[in-house]
Amino acid sequence: MKRVISAVLAGAFLLSLGACNTIAGAGKDIEKAGETIQGAAKK
Repeated sequence: MKRVISAVLAGAFLLSLGACNTIAGAGKDIEKAGETIQGAAKK
């Protein structure tokens, strides 16, 4: 189950990277993805 969650998060992360237009936007996307992964890891 963890692999499925990780794959979904990785896919969402890659899609969000494609949507950002600036380096600052990429940083925010990376930070948000990291927070999501931390939240999933705590469960």
